[in-house]
Amino acid sequence: MKRFAYCMILLTTALVGLSTADSKDGRFDIYWIDVEGGAATLMVTPLNECVLIDSGNPGRRDPDRIAQVVTKVARLRRIDHLITTHYHRDHYGGASTLATMLPIGTVYDNGQFDDMPDNPGKAYFEFKCENRVVINPGASIPLKEVKDLNSLNVSMTCLGTRRKFVMATKDASANDEICAEHRPKDRDGSDNANSVVTLIEFGPFRFYDGGDLTWNEEKKLVCPKNLVGDVDVYQVTHHGLDSSNNPIVLKTLQPTVSIMNNGVTKGCKPDVFANLKATKSIQAMYQMHKNLRPDGAVNNAPDEYIANAEKDCKGHYIKLSVAHDGQSYTVSIPGHGHTREFKTKKR
Repeated sequence: MKRFAYCMILLTTALVGLSTADSKDGRFDIYWIDVEGGAATLMVTPLNECVLIDSGNPGRRDPDRIAQVVTKVARLRRIDHLITTHYHRDHYGGASTLATMLPIGTVYDNGQFDDMPDNPGKAYFEFKCENRVVINPGASIPLKEVKDLNSLNVSMTCLGTRRKFVMATKDASANDEICAEHRPKDRDGSDNANSVVTLIEFGPFRFYDGGDLTWNEEKKLVCPKNLVGDVDVYQVTHHGLDSSNNPIVLKTLQPTVSIMNNGVTKGCKPDVFANLKATKSIQAMYQMHKNLRPDGAVNNAPDEYIANAEKDCKGHYIKLSVAHDGQSYTVSIPGHGHTREFKTKKR
């Protein structure tokens, strides 16, 4: 009898420990998964609903890394929502393989449309999922709502896609002075310009993901009026390439933290790095990889803010966790122990 009681105590202790480990305490978590210069941003709501924006490259490496974070780190069994920002291999390529590893709920993308410059093909359009939705400007991802009035809900809104953007609200601020600084670049005829732009909000916390939206299209988000507002966290557009990241966007959004999903020789271009450094609101610049090109000596964040420093890396991810009240957030790189807390902007 004593032995039975002792075993029950051990079992109860283990279950309590598991419950504590799984409890999110109302937090909203974001993971930038290393897909070697592609994109895969995983978000987990306080109700453990899972949203993935982009799925990395074709092959096993990137789906394996995504599945590892979903199942072993976030401790989930499925991807409830998948947003594909555009049809380039480093953003949609892992989806069909990922669908054989984990159940996928609803897929949101641009569907097939007139003058589509890049076609992901049959494997992408026919991989197994529960539902497919063509996303449009102004659409929101339907997420489960927390019943507790003292808790916050996550909202995810499409600000633009297929070169179309939401209408300015009545209180949207004019942006004439900053817009006058815009200098157009050559038109990008690829699918980058059709990228899905998403604004994610958790109470006062605001996060911007522009996919690979290109320079001239970015202008439409902030000129003549600011359609976005300011944000706390800016996912550096297009891996830090200078065909995107128009400085008028940075000056308008005024992020506190930037996070760049670059590769060892991809992205993190000198002009973009310089513009990020010159943005007075930015307190910390994070990179998925250390820039190992010759210009890397001057175009890299400090090592503690870089998830992967070697060419043959372990695929460390970057995690951001927003407090239950949305008033603060912590950015960490578990692979080498970095952590830093930031205050959400007062709005």
